[in-house]
Amino acid sequence: MGTTFYYHVFVRSAQYRGTAALTYSCQSQLAIGSLVRVPLRAQAVPGIVVGTTPRPRFPTKMIGEIFAVPPIPLRMLALARWLQEFYPAPVGVITSLIIPANIRQPIPDAADEPRTDTAAQPPLTAGQQAALDDIRTPDTYLLHGRTGSGKTRIYTELAERTLTGGQSVLVLSPEIGLTSQLAHTFTARFGKRVVVLHSRMTAKERETTWMHILTARTPLIVIGPRSALFAPLNALGCIIVDEAHDAAYKQEQPPYYQAVRVASHLARLHQAVLVLGSATPGVSDYYLAQIRHKPIIRLDTLARSASHERRITTVDMKDRTQFTRAPHLSRPLIEAIAGSLRDGEQSLLYLNRRGTARVALCQQCGWQARCPRCDIPLTYHGDSHQLMCHTCGYHQAGTTSCPACGSPELTFSSFGTKAIVDEVQRLFPEARIARFDTDNTRADRLEMQYTSIAEGSVDILVGTQMLAKGLDLPRLSTLGVVTADSSLYIPDYTAQERTYQLISQVVGRIGRGHLQGHAIIQTYQPESPLLRAAIDGDWDTFYASEIAQRQQYGFPPFTHVLKLTCTRASAAAAENASGIFAAHLRAGGAPLTIDGPAPAFHEKAGGKYKWQIVLRAKNRSTLLAAIGQLPANGWSYDLDPADLL
Repeated sequence: MGTTFYYHVFVRSAQYRGTAALTYSCQSQLAIGSLVRVPLRAQAVPGIVVGTTPRPRFPTKMIGEIFAVPPIPLRMLALARWLQEFYPAPVGVITSLIIPANIRQPIPDAADEPRTDTAAQPPLTAGQQAALDDIRTPDTYLLHGRTGSGKTRIYTELAERTLTGGQSVLVLSPEIGLTSQLAHTFTARFGKRVVVLHSRMTAKERETTWMHILTARTPLIVIGPRSALFAPLNALGCIIVDEAHDAAYKQEQPPYYQAVRVASHLARLHQAVLVLGSATPGVSDYYLAQIRHKPIIRLDTLARSASHERRITTVDMKDRTQFTRAPHLSRPLIEAIAGSLRDGEQSLLYLNRRGTARVALCQQCGWQARCPRCDIPLTYHGDSHQLMCHTCGYHQAGTTSCPACGSPELTFSSFGTKAIVDEVQRLFPEARIARFDTDNTRADRLEMQYTSIAEGSVDILVGTQMLAKGLDLPRLSTLGVVTADSSLYIPDYTAQERTYQLISQVVGRIGRGHLQGHAIIQTYQPESPLLRAAIDGDWDTFYASEIAQRQQYGFPPFTHVLKLTCTRASAAAAENASGIFAAHLRAGGAPLTIDGPAPAFHEKAGGKYKWQIVLRAKNRSTLLAAIGQLPANGWSYDLDPADLL
């Protein structure tokens, strides 16, 4: 008999809930990172060899298949081990991020080719050139550029510099819908060196693309959403996170990682440049960049000379005389849409449908109830006529009249994009209308339609956040924000930051140097300093106010946050179990702030009831210790949550 070797293997299977690698034997000597197929219970599953071990004292199963492909890069294995500690999750879940479900034999790598766009690039602006001069050595750079300032051009110049140096580039986009625009720009310049990787590809497309990246002999530019972080690139010289502030960079299932944090560690492993680009940086990211003395690069001028002024009209939604032709579209907005249609130009109607919390809102003065402990909106529960905080559990009796002005005109309703489309179709039956939100079929999704939309195939676009992020539509002249306040009603500490970001981003779709742009902002609070700062792009004023509030109430970046969720068959059982565990944590005496328990914002889902506890601590290790004390069944956790809903 020949020599038997023993290996630790990370298996790709949701059935394996352990946190340690499994041990297998093999008659062949394998390199670390080798891809194999191994028996696990009654299945054969793919896995990665992550280490060697002496012969164990227990019997082992044999590795069933060794794939004739290059090993997974060692830095990717290091990232997987770090991820397991930083965002605790089972080995099977972590490995599913790293390798596809099926391993196919590699296709021959295409030979290197020159870029397809041989035309000379337009000259860089002074701001762009200064930014490129500043981004040289491996470090984290926060690129704070107003909408239309030419951040994408900086990205392509950095990519060319990196490819010339023999290294690959990773470009992250918050939404799959935005990857098509970035891919079009990069492909025009770099041809087949650009690879797009995302979860909406078919399984075969994704596996073939993944294998192409693993076996590539020349540097690549990989573009995709947060999952592209785990593309098997060997020599990575630059990571670009576009729209780095966006909440979509937070993974909403285990392991609940924050893509910017993972990108930062990946850049350290490769000694690569990391660029966080945004017109509206995350408050926590900006604060951390300041205190860690990381470079903050400002771009304050348009890349394309603006021959047209951007005009902004604010409509007070409390003045119902403005809404005589449609319940949700004001007279100035309807007139602006009609003008764009007449001139053969486009209109975009933006609605933040996520802001659907039922709040007691006064239509006369704009008053709303807020939690005295957390300074976030209280959510109205009609069954008990209670206003409740979904972070700390504070509650008070509902009200039938406004305590500020005495008006009985309180509203509890909300509406979505379909209602807006119905109104637009009635008002403009001849217009070509397209709706973009999470209900779209694959063929109708934004990433599949972007090129035709940019060329003018649609007259009126109606949609949610995906239309506010990074799109450059040269035919767009009218922008309507249907309810600018809606995201302020989300019962969460991030509500003001989200509102500033979304309004600033969506207003940035016009006035980019293409056409005369007119934005109509409908709001219940036209005098709001937050709204004014967002419209004016006054980041400094907003940031100073928001960071002071975060410090006052003890929210990130001044604390780390852990959200614990208890799921039970009944509301009473969820409340009881979460109460017992909260009492256990309080008795433990750890340096924690414990909020709740309280019903989750979406209390009932799939026939189950959810209650949550929010923990805040100065040290992240304190929260990791709390995770280790969780009961085995019916509990989940989210470390560094994007919100507390």
